[in-house]
Amino acid sequence: MYMKKMEKLKKNVTDYQLNAGKTYINYESDGYSQYQNYLYKRALYGLDALSQDELAATCSKKKQRIINVYKRAQSVLNIEKQKATINYTNVLFKSLFPNSKLTKSLIESSDTDEKFKNVLTFKDLNISKRQIVTIFMTEGILPKNFLSLIEGPNQLPRLKHENKA
Repeated sequence: MYMKKMEKLKKNVTDYQLNAGKTYINYESDGYSQYQNYLYKRALYGLDALSQDELAATCSKKKQRIINVYKRAQSVLNIEKQKATINYTNVLFKSLFPNSKLTKSLIESSDTDEKFKNVLTFKDLNISKRQIVTIFMTEGILPKNFLSLIEGPNQLPRLKHENKA
């Protein structure tokens, strides 16, 4: 019995040594291409999504366009987060206090406020990346053909002053 265990152990060690360089890790993929993720992060994080080299090579007009898209994306997301929060609180109040006057008045008033900043996370509100992409496409923050984009357009400058020389 001891010999069988030793033989099995030697076989496991040999298999491990032979296959040590052939291990692969499968990372979870969201199904978006590298270019789609680049556009998504640029809209969601603004200039923070760019590397230092990319930031240095980008002209001021393109930086301003990125900032404008980022600000618009943040205001749209803030409204969507407020709507999600309102829905959660309405369900909560309906289940806990179904006959209360307060519940009725809260449910009737579902206005959002652009000045209020909702600091809850997407995870807290159960908002997925796919939902954010859909919101961005609907609002025109991401292009309508975003889901069909695989590669970015050619990297040649299209405007006279787009890249610093």
